[in-house]
Amino acid sequence: MTSPIAPPRRSLPILSTDKIGELKPELADVIEYRKSGLSLNWIIGCPLECGYCVRHLFDNFEMKVPRRLMSDEDAVQHLTGHPYFRAHKTPIQLLNRATDPMLPVVKPHLLSVLRQLDDQGLTNHVLIITRWRVTPEDCAVLNSFTHLRLTVLVTHSNIADPAIEPVDSNIAAQSLRTLYENAKRYRTVLYWRPIVPGLNDSAADIEQARELSRSAHATVFTGLFFRKKIAAYYEAHGLTMPYDETARRKIMPEDAEQRILHALQEGDWGALFRKTSCGVAYAHGEADYNGHFGVRELCDICPEEQVARCQAAWIKPELAAVTREARLLGATGEVEINERAIVVEGLDEPPRYFLQHGFGYQCHDRAKPHHHRQHGRAPIGWKAGNGTDAA
Repeated sequence: MTSPIAPPRRSLPILSTDKIGELKPELADVIEYRKSGLSLNWIIGCPLECGYCVRHLFDNFEMKVPRRLMSDEDAVQHLTGHPYFRAHKTPIQLLNRATDPMLPVVKPHLLSVLRQLDDQGLTNHVLIITRWRVTPEDCAVLNSFTHLRLTVLVTHSNIADPAIEPVDSNIAAQSLRTLYENAKRYRTVLYWRPIVPGLNDSAADIEQARELSRSAHATVFTGLFFRKKIAAYYEAHGLTMPYDETARRKIMPEDAEQRILHALQEGDWGALFRKTSCGVAYAHGEADYNGHFGVRELCDICPEEQVARCQAAWIKPELAAVTREARLLGATGEVEINERAIVVEGLDEPPRYFLQHGFGYQCHDRAKPHHHRQHGRAPIGWKAGNGTDAA
């Protein structure tokens, strides 16, 4: 028997068709396929004003009051009816690019969508990312979902500069502890990000993360997403530039990673991972659904039992089957399967993620190779094999 979720006292208004038409098309489209899952974003607008937020990329950083693009029921239909959605298979993310799902006015709509998905008996992974307050009452509702494999990732950076991150990191720290103490059916992950050298990677910052890692089922650490529009915001507001250049991928310099891994060897940490799906899978006692085991250098910090799980589940797919699916998605040129990944041409990220999640095997674009050890990261701060800066 499912526990009822009280409807919001006052539902968020739905933007008019005219207003939606004024949005950037990528923002108006409520579905986006990202590496960690098929992302549903039917609510936009956030008052938290984190300077590095990806909302800059959608030209809606100034939209501080959350609004819906459609009803919760329509949002569920858009998700489950999407061509890339596969019941019990496709990982899902909810409200991870344009608002915080645990804001008081947003949370009732989040819980409504979770209930609708759970009532369909779906067992898909569902990821929720927040830095806001989570109460024991919230945890009780999250524990009531009986089918979904639910993970709450709590973003915690320990950045003290209010011009960059106005939200007190202690809020996220307390939410993490509350979630962990009350977890029964869901799992919680410490999302230690964004780590920026000289800003929040001191010995004290690392020690804070170590302490918090003991109050999570897993910890994932990563760097800063620093695109041109985010850099423009920094410049316009007189903020110290974290890097001299921008990048398509997240920036996590080698030196910063090595300092963290050195601390890992010397301290009493919870399980630490480089990739989101690795941490989520470990928290649920499953193999990584992104097939990262093919990129073996990512696994050198993983618990032995998790490496064994991923190794047992990691099976090189048949070339004929992969080629057939890739061609249907529009792939051009040769389709290759090596010991690390499927390699294709002519496919952008969504169809590559569709293949990746379908086969449980990494899928890369031949034109954008993933280099050894800096897999999926920008080359900034990394050295090539000959000791020069990575290209």
